[in-house]
Amino acid sequence: MKLLFIGGTGIISTACTALAARRGLDLTLLSRGQHASELPSGVKTLTADVNDSELLRKLERESFDVVVDWIAFTQEDIERDLRLFRGRTRQFVFISSASAYQKPQANYLITESTPLANPYWDYSRNKIACEERLMQAYRDEGFPVTIVRPSLTYGETLIPLVLNSWQQSYTAVDRMIRGQKMVVPGDGTSLWVVTHNTDFAEGLVGLLGHAQAIGEAFHITSDEVLTWDQLFRIVGTTVGVEPQLVHIPSDFIATCLPEKTGTLLGDKSVSVVFDNSKIKRFVPGYHATTSFAEGMRQSLAWFNADASRKQIDHAVNGSMDKLIAAYENGMSEAVAGFA
Repeated sequence: MKLLFIGGTGIISTACTALAARRGLDLTLLSRGQHASELPSGVKTLTADVNDSELLRKLERESFDVVVDWIAFTQEDIERDLRLFRGRTRQFVFISSASAYQKPQANYLITESTPLANPYWDYSRNKIACEERLMQAYRDEGFPVTIVRPSLTYGETLIPLVLNSWQQSYTAVDRMIRGQKMVVPGDGTSLWVVTHNTDFAEGLVGLLGHAQAIGEAFHITSDEVLTWDQLFRIVGTTVGVEPQLVHIPSDFIATCLPEKTGTLLGDKSVSVVFDNSKIKRFVPGYHATTSFAEGMRQSLAWFNADASRKQIDHAVNGSMDKLIAAYENGMSEAVAGFA
């Protein structure tokens, strides 16, 4: 099977690239060439910017059984992909987002038929618009799209705690070790699902070349459901500390830090439980096997193997300290006002 990944070097896509290579699939990554030396053996590169007008010329003599676009975020990106791959692939896989599902949900259990509506986050609304355009192309012209919606997915290089720094995620661990307070949105009891990238890869690669997946949408997540308090405490246990948790309402956080509105009110402050029966029907044997506790042991081992990886996001630290102080001062004033 001949595959093209647009992107392929991010946290989720890296695991899928590695699994496709291990299975002996004929994989090419469309990239600007920065990561060519880090790719698994046998993976080829097509060096180009996906928005380069010359790319269409480079693809004139190419066709692929499957194209996966990891980096399409807007309708403009989708129109570009339609121009590039009409008649050049048997399956086009669009990586959407589970944050596109209805917020707030009408039902706690999320299936692929849960409505798509997120009034809080532009990122999610753009993904919804991309899905709608692709499904229109599927209906109108038979464009062979499959939609995949990851939720919060991590690998060994990431500590995936809410409000943590994404680029310098050891920040949360460092705060715990130093005994600094950790912000948990809400009361810490909302349910959340975190998926290891190697588990996600099993589901995604299993869909590639699957003719019955054309015109279908899937989420691929773990079946392990934990509260945010449990997730923070598992990380603490991994490093041998009891984290000092401060529960702050999500709307208070979003008011103080407006840039967090989407990722909180539009995603991580609400409970999510995913029904994975559809991906299991299409990919027999799919089952996420990496628990969050095991994933955190792997991540901490990765950070501990090289001290230079333990980078700290001082801006995030400053924001968290300021947020905690504002909330605790407000609580003190409120108590005094009612005394």
